[in-house]
Amino acid sequence: MIGKKFFKTKNECEITFEVEAEGETAALLTDMNNWEPIPMSKRRKDGLFHAKVRFPNNGRYQFRYLVDGTSWLNDDTADDQLPNEHGSHNSVVDTSA
Repeated sequence: MIGKKFFKTKNECEITFEVEAEGETAALLTDMNNWEPIPMSKRRKDGLFHAKVRFPNNGRYQFRYLVDGTSWLNDDTADDQLPNEHGSHNSVVDTSA
């Protein structure tokens, strides 16, 4: 699941990424930071992995989730899905206000 928060005084959007996954660890990978893993925290109350990241406004950014370093997941609530060079798809988040 994706949540967006736009700021009136900053040219950026805070995106909350949440994913339900069976695993011990999860990371968010995005083209905004050259696909470097961003660790996600796991909530005790609902078991969802989550991360908050700020992106520049008016952009489209590809991302995927990586669970336990082996399983790739997309986000069904993403703004779009695009094919990637590995024969699968990347999720897309749009930060246009």
